[in-house]
Amino acid sequence: MTIVYKILPQKDWHAACQKGIYSGSKDDQRDGFIHLSSDEQVEETAKRFFKNQKGLLLVAFDAETLGSKLCFEPSRNSELFPHYYSDLPTHLALWEKEMLLGDDLIPRVTKEET
Repeated sequence: MTIVYKILPQKDWHAACQKGIYSGSKDDQRDGFIHLSSDEQVEETAKRFFKNQKGLLLVAFDAETLGSKLCFEPSRNSELFPHYYSDLPTHLALWEKEMLLGDDLIPRVTKEET
């Protein structure tokens, strides 16, 4: 199983769960897809884009269950990043986990086994 991850504010995920759908962040909506990260990319994503942010969640998804709307496309450093081209059904999440800030104010990524 290939796991992909979304880092986002807890309040945004909880609101999405109430509706059953996550429509993405402002950046996701601007770009036309939901930005996700692979296992190897999620820590760098946390460092680059979420430093100093509290109240974050790491949400895991099975790439296979996301189907054909999930594409792996070149992004930073020409790495292939998972991009989801639709609203994301929240019931597809495998799990969610709170991300805590380290002493360097970078969210700490602690993944669970599925």
